[in-house]
Amino acid sequence: MRKIIIITILLIQILFLVPILFTQKFETKQTSIEENVVNNKNETLDTSYDYKNYNQIKLYHQSTKEIETINLDEYLCNVVSAEMPADFEQEALKAQAVVARTYTIYKIINNNNKHPDADICDSSDCCQAWISKQNRLERWEEEVRQSNWQKIEQAVYNTKGKLITYDKKPINAFFHSNSGGKTEVPINVWGGSGYPYLQTVETVGEDQYSQYQSEVILEKDEFVKKIKEKHTNLEIDFSKEDAIQVKEKTDSNRIKTLKVGNLELAGVEIRTLLGLRSTAFTYEIQEDKIKFLVIGYGHGVGMSQTGADALAKQGKNYEDIIKHFYTGVEIIDM
Repeated sequence: MRKIIIITILLIQILFLVPILFTQKFETKQTSIEENVVNNKNETLDTSYDYKNYNQIKLYHQSTKEIETINLDEYLCNVVSAEMPADFEQEALKAQAVVARTYTIYKIINNNNKHPDADICDSSDCCQAWISKQNRLERWEEEVRQSNWQKIEQAVYNTKGKLITYDKKPINAFFHSNSGGKTEVPINVWGGSGYPYLQTVETVGEDQYSQYQSEVILEKDEFVKKIKEKHTNLEIDFSKEDAIQVKEKTDSNRIKTLKVGNLELAGVEIRTLLGLRSTAFTYEIQEDKIKFLVIGYGHGVGMSQTGADALAKQGKNYEDIIKHFYTGVEIIDM
């Protein structure tokens, strides 16, 4: 009888203990899942773009061959004042500040030993333009110096820490002066596979910036000489109707391939050889000259600065402007 009582008590204890054990096991497993979700979520957030990591940058000055350590925001004020006219709309200047910041950080991350001891240089031919505050002020009329500089500073500091990303990484934020109304994709300028966020987009209002419509007139002999500087095998007969002929245009209506006599040359090469402002040009063969009518200024990739100003005049803010020129991007706080 005593044995039966003991066995009964043990069975009752087991019946109480089993649910508790299973419950604890489940709760432990559930907690582990939650921790994994949090950990996975944290893994998708790249903390390397913390602003403090880029508070100081090393700037290489091409003219003096010296490297200067400079505060990032101070550097950006110098860049924006060099790259965009101060009389542009404030939202356009803010867009330029965010674009310049993003371009800078992209260059730092993807330096590839271009500037071994520096992060970036002060040349627009290599990186982006930069001008000292003193030189910038001297080039403005005295009555607008302080107001212009204050406007530049507001554009930089009111967007402090803002960064343009695609797929959680800073973009290669190309920009140029004037697109002529439609931007270009990088593959048509530099080849390669391009970037998904740099697509052809149209901007209304750029035609009001008439200073970006230019004309280049060359004597036929001068034209031939410039082409032969690189292509000595050029043969051309101007008496023929197809002496110069457009073979292909890009989606942005720029010259992709131009037939010149016996050669087929890329539009970007023609632009370089002849000193044209862009590849968006037409031409007219005259009796002893060739006249080129050029629309826009620059490679046409990314944000158009006059396009940004035109959009700002239409009431768009800097985020609208950035997302117009860079497809599928996000603007984050560093």
